[in-house]
Amino acid sequence: MAILLRRFWTRDLTKGELAILAFFVVQALDAAFTYWGVAAHGRGIEANPLIASLMWSMGEGPALASAKLAAAGCGMFLHLTQVHRIVAFLTAFYVCAALLPWVWVLTALRP
Repeated sequence: MAILLRRFWTRDLTKGELAILAFFVVQALDAAFTYWGVAAHGRGIEANPLIASLMWSMGEGPALASAKLAAAGCGMFLHLTQVHRIVAFLTAFYVCAALLPWVWVLTALRP
């Protein structure tokens, strides 16, 4: 067991593994920022109509959990099918289209 753990901790990650890891981190940050924004400013602040309608029907927590688990599942499918450039592109897209706007909203519209 110690040999397996040592191999796991000392090996280098591939670019695909880094891409999916970054994708998961960005998804988690987007969920956290979205929840924080909705808690501070109400459900109307969510710009994605699909997520907003899920929030109205399921509540904030379940809607975000289901949306982010679905996104993570799709990202994992892309990773397992060796389409790492798309995963990396989607990660960069989420940073620009989701994280940066939430950072701006959460810092500019302090309650």
